[in-house]
Amino acid sequence: MLAVLIAGAIGMLGTLIGTRFAIKLLVARGYGQLIRDDGPTSHHTKRGTPTMGGLVIIIAVLVAYLVAKLATGFTPSASALLLLFLFTGLGAIGFLDDYIKISKQRSLGLRSKAKMIGQIAVGLIFAILAIRWEDETGQTPITHAVSFTRDIPGWTLPTVVLVLWVLVLIAGTSNGVNLTDGLDGLATGASAMVFAAYVVINIWQFNQNCAYENTPGCYEVRDPLDLAVVASALTGACFGFLWWNTYPAKIFMGDTGSLSLGGAMAGLALMTRTELLLVVLGGLFVIITLSVIVQVGYFKLSGGKRVFRMAPLQHHFELKGWAEITIVVRFWIICGLCVATGMGIFYWEWVQLS
Repeated sequence: MLAVLIAGAIGMLGTLIGTRFAIKLLVARGYGQLIRDDGPTSHHTKRGTPTMGGLVIIIAVLVAYLVAKLATGFTPSASALLLLFLFTGLGAIGFLDDYIKISKQRSLGLRSKAKMIGQIAVGLIFAILAIRWEDETGQTPITHAVSFTRDIPGWTLPTVVLVLWVLVLIAGTSNGVNLTDGLDGLATGASAMVFAAYVVINIWQFNQNCAYENTPGCYEVRDPLDLAVVASALTGACFGFLWWNTYPAKIFMGDTGSLSLGGAMAGLALMTRTELLLVVLGGLFVIITLSVIVQVGYFKLSGGKRVFRMAPLQHHFELKGWAEITIVVRFWIICGLCVATGMGIFYWEWVQLS
């Protein structure tokens, strides 16, 4: 349990202190954000704000996990290493996207096809290893079953379908966080809440693990305490970064941060057997993603009409005249309600079985 506290503290200090130096470095190199001309006009004042701050988050999380392991003397688990691989791999794709935007001086980075190929490649490696990496008891980091608060009986997927399901979940979650990252601090604060929920979930699953206590409500999850260490590092890193990313933002996380954080959420959901519960916990990301799907679909079907003034949803309210900070705080409230609902469902299900 000490490792969980150490990881959270180091993760927060890493971004709180590291981001300050990153801002100076990125400004000196001219690595500023480019703003799309078709976005809200109020965003043009943000042109030139340093981006790629997600690099600080990634480094802080990796260092926090390493320090926590060294301080407590425990060996890293397969589940944690796979989660960090997914987190870092998607962050690398986001970094390429951000770097191309800056170096080519254009608002679009990697082509959508190239970005998707990269996400599939990282997700495929993660899925194959997570399915095959058995421990001494034969347990793997992820199972063939679809899960809600635990594996759903009878909902078992063949290996090929399971890999596709993993890829869809990773792509959907990482792109969902990416779409949410449109206002200062919005995605960072919302991500911190979801990761904090997974710290609690993993600790609970560790205390109620079937390996230690074979009761009706126990959880068959591999390495839950080590996953809590990673989730704690992610939570702390997001909180520390939020100090600099909140309105008015001194730095943006860029695709480097949003893709990596979204991938980490998907990985945690898969390994904690809470895949469908993530739809509730990350309800804000789901709502914002659906707003884009609805907008694009209705635009094509209606021959040019729109449901919202602009998508993603947060920009719709900007064009209605809401202040940016008002939108962010109200969306944080929605995220908090989603997380609270998801945690309530998780606990209620355990009570029913215990």
